[in-house]
Amino acid sequence: MKKYEYFEVTADIGLKAYGKDINEAFENAGLAIFNIISDTDNIDATKEISFEVTSEDDVSLLYDYLEELLFYHEVEFMLFSQFHVEVGDGYSLKATIRGEEINWDKHERKTEIKAITFHEMYVKRNGHVELQAIVDL
Repeated sequence: MKKYEYFEVTADIGLKAYGKDINEAFENAGLAIFNIISDTDNIDATKEISFEVTSEDDVSLLYDYLEELLFYHEVEFMLFSQFHVEVGDGYSLKATIRGEEINWDKHERKTEIKAITFHEMYVKRNGHVELQAIVDL
């Protein structure tokens, strides 16, 4: 099973992330986000950040998780390449993300993500999990 893929949206980029369960799908969504920004193969997992998110449903949880990733990217000036997510009961999750400070001499500069959108976002569970999100570039 592929981890993620992209699809075209006017002035934005869409992504679909997959996993055998909700945890893996969220982890792959994180990987997809940071492969839009840079090449995650060149990001060393030397620093770790953990956070928790609670939302009112699956889609809001996905949105809030992706927003947190962008928040830490912008505030800590970091790129991330490893994602560990544990989705719990009641639409909550615990995440540990690993990466390093941005060094544009080392890291490939691809595309800046301005925001996560709710537009066409979904979480489907049927044997495996498929997530879809569109990011504003």
